[in-house]
Amino acid sequence: MKKFILPIIALFIFSGCSSTRLVSSWKAPDETVKQYNKVLVLGLMDPKNLELRENLEKGLVQGFLTNGMASGSAYIEYGPKAFEKLTEKEAVAKITDNGYDAVLVVALLDRSKDKDYVPGSVSYRPYTYYNYFWGFYQTVYARIYNPGYYTESTNYTLEANFYDLSTKALKYSAQTKSFNPSSARSLGTELSQVIMTDMINKGVILKRN
Repeated sequence: MKKFILPIIALFIFSGCSSTRLVSSWKAPDETVKQYNKVLVLGLMDPKNLELRENLEKGLVQGFLTNGMASGSAYIEYGPKAFEKLTEKEAVAKITDNGYDAVLVVALLDRSKDKDYVPGSVSYRPYTYYNYFWGFYQTVYARIYNPGYYTESTNYTLEANFYDLSTKALKYSAQTKSFNPSSARSLGTELSQVIMTDMINKGVILKRN
């Protein structure tokens, strides 16, 4: 979709700035805060997004660790296809055998690209020496025209679901949107900050430090 954006706004948006915001979140009703021992972070996305998955898992693992909770990445610990041919019972056993009592599943719901048009601008010198030919010519010629250009941005819609493995119950769910993150790594960091803050504020997990 083509959009016309004021140059000053475009300069701010397209200078590497990125943002992740919480769209909505839900906590299981009548649920009290529980102290989990170890949380597995599992990215759910197609093989073309393995780099994204790895960075999202790393970012969220770091978020749990920063808040005093042991955590691990499913991609690093089990590989990209570790649970592909397992039954639910086999998959849960494989996870709990390594000490995990909860899992945060992060799914990539949508990845879209937008093409935006940034219009050019014209700047002028003051019309000073206009009473003779060369002065007028130089002044008018000194108009500087900056042509417009197109820039492409990538947007992500993610869903994070937190499950208690002892009860197999969904305890928390959230959706986020990210506009044009500078890298997969920065998206992982931003997502972690948003999700950790919301889970702690809602009393889903207990911050230990």
